[in-house]
Amino acid sequence: MISPPPNITTMKPSVWVVAACFNEEDVIIKFIERVIAIPEVNRLVLVDDGSTDCTVSKIINYTKSFPNAKVTLLELTRNFGKEAAMLAGLDHVKENCSAAVIIDSDLQHPPELIPEMVQKWREGAEVVTAVRDARDQESRLKIASATWFYKIFNRLVDSIQLKEGAGDFRLLSSPVVQALTQMREFSRFSKGLLPWTGYQSIHITYKRINRIGGKSSWNPFKLWNYAIDGIFSFSVIPLKIWTFIGISVSTVSFFYALLIILRTALNGIDVPGYASLIVTVLFLGGIQLIGVGVLGDYIGRIYVDTKARPHYFIRAIHLNK
Repeated sequence: MISPPPNITTMKPSVWVVAACFNEEDVIIKFIERVIAIPEVNRLVLVDDGSTDCTVSKIINYTKSFPNAKVTLLELTRNFGKEAAMLAGLDHVKENCSAAVIIDSDLQHPPELIPEMVQKWREGAEVVTAVRDARDQESRLKIASATWFYKIFNRLVDSIQLKEGAGDFRLLSSPVVQALTQMREFSRFSKGLLPWTGYQSIHITYKRINRIGGKSSWNPFKLWNYAIDGIFSFSVIPLKIWTFIGISVSTVSFFYALLIILRTALNGIDVPGYASLIVTVLFLGGIQLIGVGVLGDYIGRIYVDTKARPHYFIRAIHLNK
């Protein structure tokens, strides 16, 4: 049973910022300084997702040098992935804040947009989503692939619709944070989970800039897997598609068999061509393997979720009072 969210009217209004970090030693101090300089921010919660560089040590040294800085560091035991890191941060803040801002720590999301997001929330918005208004810094291939992903996703999924350009830079009111943290599936796709909750979102635009330091951990393979996770997490249409493909291939095979029977009756037995036979076998074998792969992906998700393992483990919590 889903428990109702706490009554935020009895809580002291506070805005906490949650940011996942992974090998961000080149920009993390600048990020902290820009976030905590915003008057609307009451606390910054950094979740280190198993960094292998000096990210953790730089954050700890900063908090020691500035003990009054309202910064909390959650140090995960290893790299669990960005979705798990964001969940860890939301789990930590859900009982303490009136609203939470999710933001990337690489400074491609401008922290200076937070005051406008907070103002929209104070005016009654349940969710405030920052939507990119330009993609000048990206390649044409990435722009085209992202556009096609949103089109395919919105065609395959009936329950929700994704807005192109909307990423993880969002302000979530307390009831939304409570709702998101109650959904514990292992293959998380936050871009879809948020609209699935039904809370209404207000959009504001921003221009994303190039990274000023460090290197993105996302590559085409990871982006492809993330896109597949999104579609498979919210639609079973890929399974149904293979039913229609099977019917179509069977229908074509049936009529082709009739054609062979008719040709044999009229012209006698003819020796079939080896090339056409091999092509047909390979084509049908490929169709079957793809279908088995799609089915296996869904079964694999069931297998992972039934184990019900924790999404993350925290090695230490470094808290500045």
